[in-house]
Amino acid sequence: MTFPAKTLSVLVVIAVGLAVLALFVAAASAARRRPRRTDTGGLPVHIDDVLRGILEGHARSLQRLEAAVRQLASQGARLGEQLAGTVQRVALIRYDAFEDVGGRLSFSCAMLDDHGNGVVVTSINGRQDTRVYAKPVHEGTSDHNLSEEEIEAIREALAGRMPGPEAPKQRVEAR
Repeated sequence: MTFPAKTLSVLVVIAVGLAVLALFVAAASAARRRPRRTDTGGLPVHIDDVLRGILEGHARSLQRLEAAVRQLASQGARLGEQLAGTVQRVALIRYDAFEDVGGRLSFSCAMLDDHGNGVVVTSINGRQDTRVYAKPVHEGTSDHNLSEEEIEAIREALAGRMPGPEAPKQRVEAR
């Protein structure tokens, strides 16, 4: 038996329509038979014991990881606070303190924390003796009189960079 193409097309469309209708009826009747869970958007979910165990294991692992991340974050914050009080900014200025003494053996060294607190140490080298001074620094300043080199060392330390090569500084007055 041979049907014309037009008749075959109509039969195919009817068959497809009936198949879609049958699928819809089957899905609706299956949905009525199974209890619905509201936490999944109304879709039925069936998890076997193996999959449930795997998911619960992953959930426990995620909880442990979250706790570890929280602990690391708090330790990082504590270390950051401690680090702010350590010597982080250092600058060294070398110079000749007196005209008759060369070699740039005198120096001023500022050692400061992140807040500009610390000390500036100065060593004045002469022909007969060497004198060392230490002056406290609070927020980039000191209650003691500072020399130009000490001020420069503090400024360089606060800027966070060491001074580059420069010409030797000459000091003519004695301290």
